Amino acid sequence: MTQHPHAVLWDMDGTLVDTEPYWMDAETELIASYGGTWSHEQALQLVGSGLIDSALILQRAGVQMGAEEIVDHLTERVRVRLQQDGVPFRPGALQMLRSLRAAGVPTALVTMSLRRMAEDIVALIGFDAFDVVVGGDDVPRPKPFPDPYLQAAEALGVDIVDTVALEDSPTGLQAAIASRAVSIGVPHIVPLDELGADVLWDTLEGRTVADLTSEFARVRVARAEVAR
Repeated sequence: MTQHPHAVLWDMDGTLVDTEPYWMDAETELIASYGGTWSHEQALQLVGSGLIDSALILQRAGVQMGAEEIVDHLTERVRVRLQQDGVPFRPGALQMLRSLRAAGVPTALVTMSLRRMAEDIVALIGFDAFDVVVGGDDVPRPKPFPDPYLQAAEALGVDIVDTVALEDSPTGLQAAIASRAVSIGVPHIVPLDELGADVLWDTLEGRTVADLTSEFARVRVARAEVAR
Protein backbone atom coordinates (compact mmCIF):
# COMPACT_ATOMS: atom_id res chain seq x y z
CA MET A 1 0.00 0.00 0.00
CA THR A 2 1.38 3.43 -0.96
CA GLN A 3 2.09 5.61 2.08
CA HIS A 4 0.36 8.96 2.43
CA PRO A 5 2.55 12.06 2.63
CA HIS A 6 3.40 12.83 6.24
CA ALA A 7 1.64 16.21 5.88
CA VAL A 8 0.04 18.46 3.28
CA LEU A 9 0.95 22.15 3.36
CA TRP A 10 -1.59 24.54 1.87
CA ASP A 11 -1.17 28.01 0.48
CA MET A 12 -4.22 30.14 1.23
CA ASP A 13 -4.95 33.00 -1.21
CA GLY A 14 -5.66 31.52 -4.62
CA THR A 15 -5.24 27.89 -3.53
CA LEU A 16 -7.64 27.42 -0.63
CA VAL A 17 -9.68 30.60 -1.14
CA ASP A 18 -10.22 32.92 -4.11
CA THR A 19 -9.38 36.19 -2.36
CA GLU A 20 -6.99 37.55 -4.98
CA PRO A 21 -9.73 39.79 -6.51
CA TYR A 22 -10.36 41.25 -3.03
CA TRP A 23 -6.67 42.12 -2.67
CA MET A 24 -6.54 43.64 -6.15
CA ASP A 25 -9.59 45.80 -5.45
CA ALA A 26 -8.09 46.99 -2.17
CA GLU A 27 -4.80 47.87 -3.88
CA THR A 28 -6.57 49.74 -6.68
CA GLU A 29 -8.72 51.72 -4.23
CA LEU A 30 -5.71 52.65 -2.10
CA ILE A 31 -3.61 53.83 -5.03
CA ALA A 32 -6.56 55.75 -6.48
CA SER A 33 -6.96 57.56 -3.14
CA TYR A 34 -3.49 59.04 -3.79
CA GLY A 35 -4.34 59.99 -7.37
CA GLY A 36 -2.61 57.03 -8.99
CA THR A 37 -3.72 54.18 -11.22
CA TRP A 38 -3.19 50.44 -10.85
CA SER A 39 -3.61 48.07 -13.77
CA HIS A 40 -4.58 44.41 -13.65
CA GLU A 41 -1.14 43.54 -15.02
CA GLN A 42 0.55 45.42 -12.16
CA ALA A 43 -1.68 43.69 -9.63
CA LEU A 44 -0.71 40.29 -11.02
CA GLN A 45 2.92 40.99 -10.12
CA LEU A 46 2.00 40.95 -6.42
CA VAL A 47 0.19 37.59 -6.45
CA GLY A 48 1.80 35.32 -3.87
CA SER A 49 4.30 37.93 -2.67
CA GLY A 50 5.06 38.87 0.93
CA LEU A 51 2.92 41.76 2.13
CA ILE A 52 5.83 44.05 3.03
CA ASP A 53 7.36 43.47 -0.43
CA SER A 54 3.98 44.33 -1.95
CA ALA A 55 3.69 47.42 0.24
CA LEU A 56 7.05 48.72 -1.00
CA ILE A 57 5.82 48.38 -4.58
CA LEU A 58 2.65 50.29 -3.70
CA GLN A 59 4.77 53.03 -2.16
CA ARG A 60 6.61 53.37 -5.47
CA ALA A 61 3.21 53.60 -7.15
CA GLY A 62 2.44 56.69 -5.07
CA VAL A 63 0.95 55.48 -1.77
CA GLN A 64 2.25 57.80 0.93
CA MET A 65 1.99 55.45 3.89
CA GLY A 66 4.47 53.35 5.84
CA ALA A 67 4.87 49.76 4.68
CA GLU A 68 3.31 48.24 7.79
CA GLU A 69 0.49 50.78 7.62
CA ILE A 70 -0.21 49.69 4.03
CA VAL A 71 -0.25 46.03 5.08
CA ASP A 72 -2.69 46.75 7.92
CA HIS A 73 -4.91 48.82 5.63
CA LEU A 74 -5.09 46.21 2.87
CA THR A 75 -5.61 43.38 5.36
CA GLU A 76 -8.50 45.20 7.00
CA ARG A 77 -10.12 46.00 3.64
CA VAL A 78 -9.95 42.34 2.60
CA ARG A 79 -11.29 41.21 5.98
CA VAL A 80 -14.27 43.54 5.51
CA ARG A 81 -14.93 42.04 2.07
CA LEU A 82 -14.80 38.55 3.54
CA GLN A 83 -17.33 39.55 6.20
CA GLN A 84 -19.60 41.19 3.62
CA ASP A 85 -19.34 38.71 0.76
CA GLY A 86 -18.28 35.48 2.48
CA VAL A 87 -15.27 33.23 1.90
CA PRO A 88 -14.99 32.10 -1.74
CA PHE A 89 -13.34 28.70 -1.45
CA ARG A 90 -11.54 27.35 -4.51
CA PRO A 91 -13.16 24.41 -6.35
CA GLY A 92 -12.39 21.10 -4.68
CA ALA A 93 -10.38 22.63 -1.82
CA LEU A 94 -12.76 21.88 1.06
CA GLN A 95 -13.44 18.39 -0.27
CA MET A 96 -9.71 17.64 -0.39
CA LEU A 97 -9.23 19.05 3.10
CA ARG A 98 -12.05 16.93 4.51
CA SER A 99 -10.63 13.83 2.86
CA LEU A 100 -7.13 14.48 4.20
CA ARG A 101 -8.49 14.91 7.71
CA ALA A 102 -10.54 11.72 7.40
CA ALA A 103 -7.39 9.90 6.29
CA GLY A 104 -5.47 11.22 9.29
CA VAL A 105 -3.01 13.30 7.24
CA PRO A 106 -1.70 16.37 9.15
CA THR A 107 -2.21 19.72 7.45
CA ALA A 108 -0.77 23.22 7.70
CA LEU A 109 -1.87 26.55 6.25
CA VAL A 110 1.15 28.47 4.94
CA THR A 111 0.23 31.97 3.82
CA MET A 112 1.83 35.36 3.34
CA SER A 113 -1.36 36.99 4.62
CA LEU A 114 -1.22 38.13 8.23
CA ARG A 115 -1.96 35.45 10.81
CA ARG A 116 -5.11 37.23 11.97
CA MET A 117 -6.62 37.00 8.49
CA ALA A 118 -5.62 33.35 8.15
CA GLU A 119 -7.25 32.59 11.49
CA ASP A 120 -10.42 34.41 10.39
CA ILE A 121 -10.69 32.16 7.35
CA VAL A 122 -9.83 28.99 9.26
CA ALA A 123 -12.59 29.81 11.76
CA LEU A 124 -15.12 29.92 8.90
CA ILE A 125 -14.22 26.54 7.40
CA GLY A 126 -16.65 24.66 9.63
CA PHE A 127 -14.40 21.78 10.72
CA ASP A 128 -10.97 21.30 12.27
CA ALA A 129 -9.03 21.73 9.03
CA PHE A 130 -5.46 22.62 10.05
CA ASP A 131 -3.02 21.50 12.70
CA VAL A 132 -0.70 24.47 12.14
CA VAL A 133 -1.08 28.00 10.72
CA VAL A 134 1.96 29.95 9.52
CA GLY A 135 1.21 33.57 8.61
CA GLY A 136 3.31 36.12 6.81
CA ASP A 137 4.07 37.84 10.11
CA ASP A 138 5.36 34.58 11.62
CA VAL A 139 8.44 34.19 9.42
CA PRO A 140 11.60 36.26 8.95
CA ARG A 141 11.67 35.78 5.18
CA PRO A 142 8.56 35.51 2.98
CA LYS A 143 7.91 33.38 -0.07
CA PRO A 144 9.76 32.80 -2.45
CA PHE A 145 12.16 31.87 0.36
CA PRO A 146 11.49 28.37 1.70
CA ASP A 147 11.24 29.55 5.32
CA PRO A 148 7.41 29.46 5.64
CA TYR A 149 7.22 25.84 4.46
CA LEU A 150 10.21 24.76 6.52
CA GLN A 151 8.68 26.38 9.61
CA ALA A 152 5.35 24.60 9.01
CA ALA A 153 7.06 21.21 8.64
CA GLU A 154 9.06 21.80 11.82
CA ALA A 155 5.91 22.77 13.73
CA LEU A 156 4.24 19.55 12.54
CA GLY A 157 7.28 17.49 13.48
CA VAL A 158 7.79 16.10 9.97
CA ASP A 159 10.62 16.15 7.45
CA ILE A 160 9.83 18.62 4.67
CA VAL A 161 10.76 16.05 2.00
CA ASP A 162 7.92 13.84 3.27
CA THR A 163 5.31 16.56 2.65
CA VAL A 164 3.26 17.88 -0.24
CA ALA A 165 2.85 21.63 -0.80
CA LEU A 166 -0.11 23.00 -2.78
CA GLU A 167 0.45 26.36 -4.49
CA ASP A 168 -1.21 28.60 -7.08
CA SER A 169 1.37 31.37 -7.63
CA PRO A 170 4.90 31.49 -9.07
CA THR A 171 6.25 33.06 -5.87
CA GLY A 172 4.65 30.43 -3.67
CA LEU A 173 5.66 27.61 -5.96
CA GLN A 174 9.27 28.80 -5.87
CA ALA A 175 9.12 28.65 -2.06
CA ALA A 176 7.69 25.14 -2.10
CA ILE A 177 10.32 23.92 -4.55
CA ALA A 178 13.13 25.54 -2.58
CA SER A 179 11.91 23.87 0.60
CA ARG A 180 12.15 20.41 -1.08
CA ALA A 181 8.51 19.55 -0.43
CA VAL A 182 6.79 17.68 -3.24
CA SER A 183 5.25 20.63 -5.03
CA ILE A 184 1.84 20.52 -6.70
CA GLY A 185 0.96 23.63 -8.65
CA VAL A 186 -2.72 24.46 -9.13
CA PRO A 187 -2.66 27.61 -11.28
CA HIS A 188 -5.40 30.16 -10.80
CA ILE A 189 -4.80 33.73 -11.98
CA VAL A 190 -1.28 33.33 -13.35
CA PRO A 191 0.27 30.33 -15.19
CA LEU A 192 2.80 28.02 -13.53
CA ASP A 193 4.28 26.39 -16.61
CA GLU A 194 8.03 25.80 -16.76
CA LEU A 195 8.65 26.82 -13.15
CA GLY A 196 9.73 23.37 -12.04
CA ALA A 197 6.69 22.10 -10.15
CA ASP A 198 6.77 18.37 -9.49
CA VAL A 199 3.13 18.17 -10.55
CA LEU A 200 0.65 20.54 -12.23
CA TRP A 201 -3.09 20.08 -11.77
CA ASP A 202 -5.65 22.28 -13.52
CA THR A 203 -7.89 22.16 -10.45
CA LEU A 204 -8.46 20.38 -7.15
CA GLU A 205 -12.02 19.66 -8.25
CA GLY A 206 -12.49 15.90 -8.49
CA ARG A 207 -9.04 15.14 -7.08
CA THR A 208 -8.77 12.64 -4.23
CA VAL A 209 -6.33 11.76 -1.48
CA ALA A 210 -5.46 8.72 -3.59
CA ASP A 211 -4.47 11.03 -6.48
CA LEU A 212 -2.34 13.14 -4.18
CA THR A 213 -0.72 10.08 -2.61
CA SER A 214 0.03 8.58 -6.00
CA GLU A 215 1.76 11.75 -7.19
CA PHE A 216 3.70 11.97 -3.93
CA ALA A 217 4.94 8.40 -4.32
CA ARG A 218 5.86 8.90 -8.00
CA VAL A 219 7.91 12.01 -7.26
CA ARG A 220 9.68 10.36 -4.32
CA VAL A 221 10.67 7.40 -6.52
CA ALA A 222 11.91 9.75 -9.26
CA ARG A 223 13.99 11.71 -6.76
CA ALA A 224 15.52 8.52 -5.38
CA GLU A 225 16.49 7.46 -8.90
CA VAL A 226 18.20 10.79 -9.54
CA ALA A 227 20.08 10.56 -6.23
CA ARG A 228 21.61 7.18 -7.12
